Amino acid sequence: MRHHPTTPPPPLGRLHDAGGRDLWLHRSGEGGPAVVFLPGAGVVGLDFLNVHERVAEFTTSVLYDRAGTGWSDAAELPRSAADVTDELRALLRAADVPGPYLLVGHSLAGVYARHYAQRFPGEVAALLLLDPYHEDNTTRMPRQALQMQEQMRDQPMPEPSEEVIEMFRTLFAQKLAHWPQSVREPLIEHHLAHWRTGMREMENLDEVGNELRHAADVPDAPDVPLIVLSASGHDPARAAQVPEDLERAINEVKLALHAELADAAPDGLHRVLDDAGHNWMHVDRPDAVLRAIHDLLERP
Repeated sequence: MRHHPTTPPPPLGRLHDAGGRDLWLHRSGEGGPAVVFLPGAGVVGLDFLNVHERVAEFTTSVLYDRAGTGWSDAAELPRSAADVTDELRALLRAADVPGPYLLVGHSLAGVYARHYAQRFPGEVAALLLLDPYHEDNTTRMPRQALQMQEQMRDQPMPEPSEEVIEMFRTLFAQKLAHWPQSVREPLIEHHLAHWRTGMREMENLDEVGNELRHAADVPDAPDVPLIVLSASGHDPARAAQVPEDLERAINEVKLALHAELADAAPDGLHRVLDDAGHNWMHVDRPDAVLRAIHDLLERP
């Protein structure tokens, strides 16, 4: 396994040279279509190890980290959707993972999954979007939520206190309790050390949304099976930042946008998980994620 001597090696997987950068990828299972997990902002590939291992029982499953995140090479953040999708395409080729792919895009990476399908429709068999960011968030979300986002962009976040660090360490340990210890401990330490990464990735949400709107010569909704899973349950990380009444208002808008996204697809379904939170829906409800993957693979 190749790794940089100045950083700890990844506990699983290996690095591949893709476009001049070393990018981390972990592959298991055989057959196709390959299921490729695109982690959201602040999340890394190994966070999906629980579902990855189950998927690998019936087809090829792939975890990876974008440049600038996880165990991949550094990159200036934020990045365009075109940069991210070009990079993913190059990585899958470098790792010899043949298409077509079932892309599982979480949160911000839901945009990247849709953009990949817009640009390279012949390489995508289906899309599963896990509580995805929507390009109309900035115009439809409650004003208070948008103001909070602007404040987070304009004001540098202070270093967290020891109390906050320990709170998140406990949360990560609970959510990752079933991960092997050899993976869980490095993963927790990585999250605690790189908590700003997710916020930096989201600094250009408007630009990324416009890339979806204006992708040249392609339809807005690729003609592939699509399922949108929405998380409307309690999310501890979000609850620490957002008042309860505002979280309810955000969820109402989000569910409407997700329903519209599914309705716009020629073969789209929308499912709501009342007992799953945004950041950890694949941990709270791995059965629902696996069911959606099975349903997409079995659809003609």
